[in-house]
Amino acid sequence: MVQDATPPSTLRKRATGATSDSRPSTPARTANRDAIDPATFYGTGTSNALGSSHTGYVAPEVFPFREPELVQDTVPTDPNQYNPPPTWGTESLADWSKEWGPVSTTYDDWGVPGTIRKISIDGRSEDEETHILHDPNHALYSVSPDPPPSVADIPPAHLPTQDEVRTAVPHPNAYFCREDNGWVFLQWRSSSVLPPLVDPAASLPNQARRKRTQSCVGDGEQPFGQANVTHHWHQYPKAVDATRLNPPYARSDLLLDLYLCCQCSTYCLVSDIIPGAIPAHLLNALVEDKLTNPAIDKTPRATVVAALETIQSIVSNRIWRDEQRVLPIMGARFKTKLGWDPAIEQIFKELGFRAEKTPKEGKPGELLLQPPGIDPATPEGVANRTKLLRAWTELSAWLVIYQKNKEGLADYSSIVLTVKADGARDMYQEGIGAHVSQISRGNLPDQLVGYAPLDAAWRLLGMTPSTYTWELLAFAYLAQCRCDPENTMTYFAQLMTIVNAMVNLGIAVPTELQALVMEERERSRFTPEDYALAACRLGFGAELGVDLDADVDDEFIAAAWRSARRRAWQSTGDATTKRAELNDALRIVAETRGSLALIKVWTEEKGSGMSPETAYSTLDVPRDVDESMLLTVFSMRIEDSPSQAERMREALGVIAEVTNSERLRQFLTTGTDPGDGTVTNSSPEMPRGLNQLGNTCYLNSLLQYFYTIKDLRDAIASLAGTGAKSLDEKKFTDDDLKRHRVGGRLVTRREILRSKKFVHLLAELFWNLEYCDTASVTPEIELAKLALVTSQDEEEDAIDAEMDLDKAGTDSSNDTDATLPEQGAQSPTGSVLGKRSRETDGEETMEVDTPAQSPKATGGSSPRGGSGGSEAAMFIEEAIASTSSTSLDKRPAQATSDGDVEMKEENQSSSAGKAPPLPPRKTRPTDDSVMMFGRQHDVSECMDNCMFQIETALLDFQGMATSDDDKTSPVKRLFYGKKRQRLIADDSRHQSSIHEKEDLFSHLHVNVADEGFDLYDGLARYFDDVVEVNGQKKRMEVTLVDLPPLLQIQLQRVQFNRDTQQAYKSQAYVKFGETIYMDRFLDSASPEKKARSKALQAELTAARDRVQRLTQGQLAPFSPALTNAANFLASQTALELTKDDALVASLRAEEVLISEELRVLRERLAILKQELEDIWRDETSAGYELTSVFIHRGSSPSWGHYFFYSRHLPESPEKWFKYNDSDVSAVAKEEVLADTTGSTANPYMLVFVRKGCDAIDTVHRFNPDLLVEGE
Repeated sequence: MVQDATPPSTLRKRATGATSDSRPSTPARTANRDAIDPATFYGTGTSNALGSSHTGYVAPEVFPFREPELVQDTVPTDPNQYNPPPTWGTESLADWSKEWGPVSTTYDDWGVPGTIRKISIDGRSEDEETHILHDPNHALYSVSPDPPPSVADIPPAHLPTQDEVRTAVPHPNAYFCREDNGWVFLQWRSSSVLPPLVDPAASLPNQARRKRTQSCVGDGEQPFGQANVTHHWHQYPKAVDATRLNPPYARSDLLLDLYLCCQCSTYCLVSDIIPGAIPAHLLNALVEDKLTNPAIDKTPRATVVAALETIQSIVSNRIWRDEQRVLPIMGARFKTKLGWDPAIEQIFKELGFRAEKTPKEGKPGELLLQPPGIDPATPEGVANRTKLLRAWTELSAWLVIYQKNKEGLADYSSIVLTVKADGARDMYQEGIGAHVSQISRGNLPDQLVGYAPLDAAWRLLGMTPSTYTWELLAFAYLAQCRCDPENTMTYFAQLMTIVNAMVNLGIAVPTELQALVMEERERSRFTPEDYALAACRLGFGAELGVDLDADVDDEFIAAAWRSARRRAWQSTGDATTKRAELNDALRIVAETRGSLALIKVWTEEKGSGMSPETAYSTLDVPRDVDESMLLTVFSMRIEDSPSQAERMREALGVIAEVTNSERLRQFLTTGTDPGDGTVTNSSPEMPRGLNQLGNTCYLNSLLQYFYTIKDLRDAIASLAGTGAKSLDEKKFTDDDLKRHRVGGRLVTRREILRSKKFVHLLAELFWNLEYCDTASVTPEIELAKLALVTSQDEEEDAIDAEMDLDKAGTDSSNDTDATLPEQGAQSPTGSVLGKRSRETDGEETMEVDTPAQSPKATGGSSPRGGSGGSEAAMFIEEAIASTSSTSLDKRPAQATSDGDVEMKEENQSSSAGKAPPLPPRKTRPTDDSVMMFGRQHDVSECMDNCMFQIETALLDFQGMATSDDDKTSPVKRLFYGKKRQRLIADDSRHQSSIHEKEDLFSHLHVNVADEGFDLYDGLARYFDDVVEVNGQKKRMEVTLVDLPPLLQIQLQRVQFNRDTQQAYKSQAYVKFGETIYMDRFLDSASPEKKARSKALQAELTAARDRVQRLTQGQLAPFSPALTNAANFLASQTALELTKDDALVASLRAEEVLISEELRVLRERLAILKQELEDIWRDETSAGYELTSVFIHRGSSPSWGHYFFYSRHLPESPEKWFKYNDSDVSAVAKEEVLADTTGSTANPYMLVFVRKGCDAIDTVHRFNPDLLVEGE
């Protein structure tokens, strides 16, 4: 039994020093030797403290194999104490087998870290050996060469010595494989001394324990219990240096795989195939050619033998007879027996023979084969002698093995060979405990023979189906669990897969195997499917909006479990059963994650399944009892019946869960009644959190962000004492309403009243955030509703109700024609995660560069709605798609004296005296996200809605008319800047080909699709891009005319996969720092620097696009694909394909070209980026400092968790706060700026404050201590 060759991602890598990459939060194990309870056997310690070097087991009670039990053991002894046997050269050929013995073959992934591979065991089918490097069907042979007998009669001048003959075999423990025309180093032995390790500090099975048993396979009892069915091997790739063995492998560097049985002192050393003198592919090509094209007078097999005998004879004559004469290649005998083709030519070239033409009397000359020199006095001669002796040995062994099967050779008379080749399979299989006499074959039920669905299960359990018995299967499972307890879940899943397959196929499962499964289930074993079900039961996935991955902390999981347990009491059905399932779910998750914290929560809070009815009856209180009385009764019951204290505490815990009482939980934890309020956070240094009202974490982040903005907070606080009733509707007329615009449109009376109410509730919330003593504040439900549901939604609902009830008048009858909501009005910002706005019915026209025309305003729709009547309008609609601006283009363009374009607002058409009839409305589809607040929108729409209502509520209807660019509004003054947009056609020589407009903006957008760029790169694409307008590509340039105090940059992470037709969230990391300078994007920036920067940016973008196409595009990456294709075509033997060396060479050359191109591109990218930054290095007048970072955690763009970071300004700019709903904590700056690669928690909006601007006051808490000092 061995560990599996291809473990799944859940299996811990077992290479030396490797740690688990699947359990990042596993706590460290304390050092002790105490056995661990099987209930927590899935491993709760660090990965590098687990495994074979830290395991032991106890004797079984039922089964004839050992039961696993994890203990802590000591570090293995120093392997450098190795005492080698006598050196090579003092022993004869017959003595080779006394101290050394062969091992086994292994997988073709030798040397890959973290893999465990099988020992080859006889009886496997071809399918079982698909991934084996050396197929056991390729038998290994012990080769013994002897000089030809005729040598004594004709002594050559350079006769090989006895040592040269002996060393023609690479090593005493090298065994020949005819199919691979190579050698395999195999050695096994039982020894208490380890071979010399490459890494002496390698973590090995406990050596003291191994030394106590010479072999754990056999009959009877061993020092640690009954003998095993077979060995349990632990494989360490490339762990032993063959050149340090005695005798050493002296031909080249060779690293051997080490196999150690964890239960005895037996170990094995195994090598890769050591190539022969003639490459296997050349020899196979010759053999295939002769089999396909046999000689006329010979069978195909006899033709093969004749050809190879010819080569063997040529080599033999050169080394044994010192034959120096050239061979005529076109001679009749040579052509008949061997022939001449590129493969044969290459074979002789590999052996040192040269094919040359010797001219004769002016004629072309005959093609002759020139033998190599073998003078032992020259280095070249020594090398040639060594190679020829190896080739002679291998060819002789090949022929001996090939002719063991006489079929097809007919009456062919072979030459006499003096090399012996004896089969070694029985010897090494018996040595490693895998012989058919040790492990029986043929016990697998017929239905499971070749049953592909079980291939992975057999492999992961370290056994083969051909060796199946229920005893061996049980041994394999328990041995894997014993030596790799961290992955017991995976091994149990494989055991269950095999047992379930037997059941499904109607096979009688052995009673002993059924008993093993039952016992393991009673010990709380579970499978990956059980883990997935556990995560689902805890709510992870669509219900919580968060996947259960490594980013989810233990506290979140515990909270989800408690919440699910509380909901179980209100659900229909058997609540007790559901709570028991939830308890099992938490245990499974805790053990899988290796979390001691979750195990503690589960142990302390799981209870015994007491129902709420039982809990209330246990304490003898009614359901409507108040908490103070409940605690009094609880104390009385404890005093009266101390022996029932635990049951009373469990009852109180159940009531705390059912009522969701923080007071009761704290009492159970501390033993002290905290009072009616929750634990207070009286420190004025800490901001207050916001409790969730549902799935509203993104609203909480937004409201907490607004509170940190000083001017906005002060403006809202001024309305704390006012409400909707304080507004006298008669104080403003229709003309008043027409003079004020918000978000590019007029507002209605209903919207004004609604906004006043929203701001009033927001002011109350801000007051609580400033003065409350509790750690968190709960917003009013009405505030959340007003923030999450737009006025447009309410208008649509009212219209729907009117049409459904067929009533003549509604609340909207108070609105005049001028105040009716304009069709297409939308929020001025786009989706934070990149969602598109809803379609609108309005129209919008604009003229900016043709002063002769004066368009009519047809409504107040934002630039995102409707369609325009001119090419410039199409530019706005299709190209700019301004999702963050209130357009200024609703004013007729008039040319000024200097030729610039001046925007002026035009009055509405007089024909708009009556609103047109509404078209039939489609039924609005329902959505799962409706929840308690009706229709909800994404984060950006929520922000737009809040900002719209704040600006509307702060309108001064007694003052002068306001326009979109009016900066008297705190919202406009804080968040809005002005940008200039130009659309330039290819032919930019004429002014008519350039369209220009100015917009207000509140956000800048960075499209997050690719890895490897920073914030400046993303903004550069926003400010200079190519767009398509009416089927033509045009360049869109954006510059900043006026910058706001608060610069909000949205990272648009929602992307669209055209292949799957699905939206997905990009998790790409965008690098940003604490400071950003916007000088390079200003309209007033140096034209010369802009031109240089633009050229560099274009080259930078092109280079990045090229790198992306080569490494991440469709069908990419190309470099490894070409390499894999070339390697496959060069080495594959499974398919009968005509080998095309030119194609292989072409693929390898193309891979080299692509790798070189990528190297050059990456070097060029670094240079271009540096040159670009150098241009603007001294431009620092428009500097901004990072103040807020909004985070979305989740893999889906449709749901997830939101929180944000806020800088502690102005007091401590080096400190940051993390606002996670009700929890507010201080965090390090490094957490905010961390590289999020590989995480699902990524920034989706960044907020910067202008340097020197005091717009942010993060904490703003009332401090009574300061008030006392002031008095």
